[in-house]
Amino acid sequence: MDDIKKGISRRSVLAGIAGGSAVAMAGIAGFPGIVRAQEKSLKIGAYGGYFKDSFDKHIFPEFTKATGISVESIAQPTGEAWLVQLEQAARAGQAPADVSMISQVSMLRGSAASIWAKLDPAKMPNIENVMPSFINKYDDGSVCGVGAVTWYITLVSNSDVITQAPSSWEELWKPDRAGQLGLLALVTNSFLLDVTAKTYFGGQEILDTEEGIMKVMDKLAELKDNVQLWYRDEAQFEQALKSGEIPMGQYYHDVAGLAAADGYPVRSTFPKEGGINDSGSWAVSKASEKLDLAHVFIDFMSQPEIQTLLSRKVGTSPTVARAKTSLTDAEFASVSSEIEPIIPRYDMYQQRADWLSQKWTELIVS
Repeated sequence: MDDIKKGISRRSVLAGIAGGSAVAMAGIAGFPGIVRAQEKSLKIGAYGGYFKDSFDKHIFPEFTKATGISVESIAQPTGEAWLVQLEQAARAGQAPADVSMISQVSMLRGSAASIWAKLDPAKMPNIENVMPSFINKYDDGSVCGVGAVTWYITLVSNSDVITQAPSSWEELWKPDRAGQLGLLALVTNSFLLDVTAKTYFGGQEILDTEEGIMKVMDKLAELKDNVQLWYRDEAQFEQALKSGEIPMGQYYHDVAGLAAADGYPVRSTFPKEGGINDSGSWAVSKASEKLDLAHVFIDFMSQPEIQTLLSRKVGTSPTVARAKTSLTDAEFASVSSEIEPIIPRYDMYQQRADWLSQKWTELIVS
């Protein structure tokens, strides 16, 4: 993800948004329920590289200004590696970070292992702004995570090679796309099972059973001849997309926008079936001794003004309804869409992880 996060950081530079911090601080001035803390601190994990750098520059200082709580940011790896570290540390009664940004599959796996502290919504009144789909809960209904940021994977194309913008994910299956596609290589990050289910089977309910998943995989396998590159290295596909060597595929909407802003013939399209909306959540290790301060941080990050600041300065899509933000049409279009998104079936990826990986290798990428 480092290349993705680099793109997000570059977006803030290109956008040149003036007054974004002032807008955010206008909302923060009336921040409810905050007692300024002296000599108090939090360790907060964020994806390493440029993404963390953007938080260090644009977000964490605003939190400290508003609350007096200092932040020690921790560069955390993406994927399951951080979850493993948190689990091992929790068994030793330690917390590498008090608050971490956690992927949805890792949220589910962490919930199954009960490593997340239960959060008290009464101490975080601003989470009422967060859309319900971005609130993580234990089976007993208690809150264990709150949406931090979201981003989109869309249908991208080189406009010099493909002059007409595609309108549907069905484009990936067309015979005249033979050898033209670049797609994410993993079942757990491409979310192409969700795309195929939404596009050809009327929705994701078919993914409830292994029999249904196999039908979806069989349909997905029909586009294999169209794929030139199953990529793990985002930069590799980005270069091929810019040059037109691989003129179509799936990619991150914000980074595609940066390429276009740099003058490359790169176009990002939200298909009629929706873009893929992936997200990360704030979660607190049970081993943390700073749960009260963590509540303050998550409440702060759930303000519409801060979600707006994140969109402008970090390039993420808001976890609150657009109407609650002050984003202009152009700003919103650069990070999101009004089209109903495809939300990945994270439960499926967590519950059937090994079987899915095996079938994916056998039927799709082999």
